Amino acid sequence: MLARVSGGTMRIGFGLSLAMLFLLSVAVQPARPQGKDAVERQLDALFLEVTTANDPGCAVLVKHGGLKVLEKGYGVRELRTPTKIDPHTDFRLASFSKQFTAMAVMLLIRDGKLRYEETLTEIFPEFPAYGQSITIRHLLNHTSGLPDYEELMEKEEKAKGPIWSSEHQIQDDEVLALLEKPSVARFPPGSSWAYSNSGYVVLGIIIRKASGMPYRDFLQKRIFFPAGMNHSLVYQKGINEIPNRAFGHSRQDGKFVETDQSSTSATLGDGGVYSNLEDLSRWDDALENHLLLGEKEMAPALEPVKLADGSEAHWPKEAGEDNATPGKPVSYGFGWFLDSWEGHPRMYHTGSTRGFRTVIERFTRDGLTTVVLCNRLDLEPQALAEKSAGLLLRTQTQ
Repeated sequence: MLARVSGGTMRIGFGLSLAMLFLLSVAVQPARPQGKDAVERQLDALFLEVTTANDPGCAVLVKHGGLKVLEKGYGVRELRTPTKIDPHTDFRLASFSKQFTAMAVMLLIRDGKLRYEETLTEIFPEFPAYGQSITIRHLLNHTSGLPDYEELMEKEEKAKGPIWSSEHQIQDDEVLALLEKPSVARFPPGSSWAYSNSGYVVLGIIIRKASGMPYRDFLQKRIFFPAGMNHSLVYQKGINEIPNRAFGHSRQDGKFVETDQSSTSATLGDGGVYSNLEDLSRWDDALENHLLLGEKEMAPALEPVKLADGSEAHWPKEAGEDNATPGKPVSYGFGWFLDSWEGHPRMYHTGSTRGFRTVIERFTRDGLTTVVLCNRLDLEPQALAEKSAGLLLRTQTQ
């Protein structure tokens, strides 16, 4: 009995001591700056204004100084169920995926399995002669002059009738076969700049050939697993499944309809990655901490492209679907656009495909990253990301 009472007294005393220590710690802990709370409320209001609870929407990540200021979903993953978008919801990244393809190529170059100046005909001996001067570097920075594979698809279908659809999608090797039909490039490699999905599809095939494993497995082994991106994947129908999947949507006659897949949704290196806010925060950390490549090894990806004559690159003069600002200067590295926004240097990439629009913006000098993933086409993720960044950057200077 005495021992039991004694023991009980000790437990109560220990509990009181912990309680006192907790109260003391709360008393001396600095309060979170009110400005940060105000910014979080402003960020939340920004996205609440453009979304509704029961419609497709977006997932938003804002990080500042390595801390998450906002990580939240708005709207639903799909119209068939009321499942809400959250930080674990996987979105199709579309061209946002190109930074992962570029990273994979750079890892293989570090491994000694590829070279920046290696040409298409060295890698694919059967490739037409126009590939003799197209290098991996040209593919990475969009100066290859490869024909647009979607234009080649249209030409093929005009000659032969319908071939591809959302049910029968074009595959990577079919893209390569189409690119082997022309005898000339769009322009001499290095002489001009044109955003090229063709180039990044080919890079995906090169990754497969150089590594000896499927593109999806290489990204899983060398990027997603080391970075702790446990729910990111390269989706291939019939081979794997997407966890917590968001489906793409478009507005038609004032209503949302599911528009998730197209005839080109199965290509890999140009846009096949699915990911979520939790994993993309880890990706941001991996880049910040040089987890996959050292700072010097990563440097080529962050060097703005120069043409062969040393001049500045420009978007093509003629308007087109993949031509954001015709005739204007463009700064691109390997899988990243590089410029300044309101005087703040950034690296970023957008993505757009049937039913999805996405963006990541990293203001590295300011320690600020914004990610906006939308499963509807009528939102402007880059504009929303920039508004979000502006709120944080203004707070930073106050």
